[in-house]
Amino acid sequence: MYNVQIIGTGSYAPGNIVSNDFLATFMDTNDEWISGRTGIKERRISIDENTSDLAIKASIKAIEEAKINPQDIDLIIVATATPDYFFPSTACIVQKKIGAKNATCFDLSAACTGFVYGLNVATQFIKSGQSKTVLLIGAETISKSLNWQDRKTCVLFGDGAGAAVLTRGEEGIISIYTGSDGDGAEFLEYAAPQLRNIFTNNSEESNNYLKMQGGEVFKFAVKIIIQCIEKVLEESNYGIEEIKYIVPHQANIKIIESSAKKLGIDKEKFFMNIAEYGNTSAASIPLALDQMNKQGLLQDGDKIITVGFGGGLTYGAALIEWKNN
Repeated sequence: MYNVQIIGTGSYAPGNIVSNDFLATFMDTNDEWISGRTGIKERRISIDENTSDLAIKASIKAIEEAKINPQDIDLIIVATATPDYFFPSTACIVQKKIGAKNATCFDLSAACTGFVYGLNVATQFIKSGQSKTVLLIGAETISKSLNWQDRKTCVLFGDGAGAAVLTRGEEGIISIYTGSDGDGAEFLEYAAPQLRNIFTNNSEESNNYLKMQGGEVFKFAVKIIIQCIEKVLEESNYGIEEIKYIVPHQANIKIIESSAKKLGIDKEKFFMNIAEYGNTSAASIPLALDQMNKQGLLQDGDKIITVGFGGGLTYGAALIEWKNN
């Protein structure tokens, strides 16, 4: 069994910054209402870049930091709920554009928990010896799933991508925990096209948008963040006081504040960038991780926990010991 470590990170978000004040020009909302309830001040919304475009730009940065050749990559995983196509996979599009011709490629669908799920899959591939170097990406153009007249949802989300290169090395991925609760699937959903063929009577045009029962998702998120953190600590024999940062899915500042209070820890232990990016779904954790890395917040040997939750319902966490390369 091989140990697994992260040797490079990268991120990218569209240049089009959309403020709360701009949203107030065409819907009944304002900055105080949005930021007071969510902590979000602005988000990035793509104009002409699709999910693969964001993923490619984040990947190139991660590859450069890892100092590897794209042909060294033998597995590409893209966690996304908003792919360019049902097929080919977004991962195959990335493969072509970056020249990673030796990689097996597939997409992974776990909504906002996608990067943590992908981290688990990548770790198992490397540990087993099936893969040596993995490019893991979380990328979303979630703006294309939104009803821009629904202020309960459209004000929350933004587009972006984050990437990480994982390889055999020192023990960087210490423990991972994931789970699902399909009983709550209806609380957060984005439907695919309806069943329609020569044998059905369904002639309605598909008009699907992301739908969310915010109250139910909030209750689930607070409960599951605590459960996930406690689980990876239990499996690793570390205590919460030994964790430098918790890197949560950036969904709502109130979720983080409630979780910190219930855990009995300072909310400053949670890294948050939701004010500038909003909820970028599967991209939120790797985008935050790269921001922390580039800002020099992560030192060799630091213990951090990434924790995600999202549609499915899905959830998961990973305890990582950071390695400076």
